[in-house]
Amino acid sequence: MTTPPTRADYLGRPARELTDEELERQGKSAHDTRNWVFLHGTAEQFATHTARMLELEQEYLRRHPKRTWQGTGGALTDESQAAVLRKALRGVIVQLEALLEPPVPRHDDVTGDDPAIALLRTIAEAPGGRMNKLEVHQLAREVGLDRAALARLYSVDPPLLRTDQQDRVVTDEGRARVGGP
Repeated sequence: MTTPPTRADYLGRPARELTDEELERQGKSAHDTRNWVFLHGTAEQFATHTARMLELEQEYLRRHPKRTWQGTGGALTDESQAAVLRKALRGVIVQLEALLEPPVPRHDDVTGDDPAIALLRTIAEAPGGRMNKLEVHQLAREVGLDRAALARLYSVDPPLLRTDQQDRVVTDEGRARVGGP
């Protein structure tokens, strides 16, 4: 029988137990990875990351109140600081609720298509037959195309998708597969 996961399995050591150096390093790491977790993480990863980041920030504030805007006159009273924190918490709740909503397909006809064809068709219909790579990854999730299947669109011979810096572009072969010009 396995033991149930503990808080440390998800969040590491409590922030109060960290040295100042560890607290600063983990806080910087949390902020550095925030964008990736927001764009690519699961709802559970986002919630865990948010909880840890807030824990680290609150501990930093407790230890070093004068190093932040809260200690320089930005927060006049405990009451106004509580209002700011309540507003931030409401924003986090809104983000988490949005992550729990099922994705809305981009087109009515996408749901009946093969996921790869649906993805190629949507990109082909975009201006210039191209979309930002982050949009393509989100679209792949929406149409039910897993990462391996998405990768094959680039590696088949001839490729159906190609990269152009931050964009993903449908090739002529990809357009032919969806019946486009």
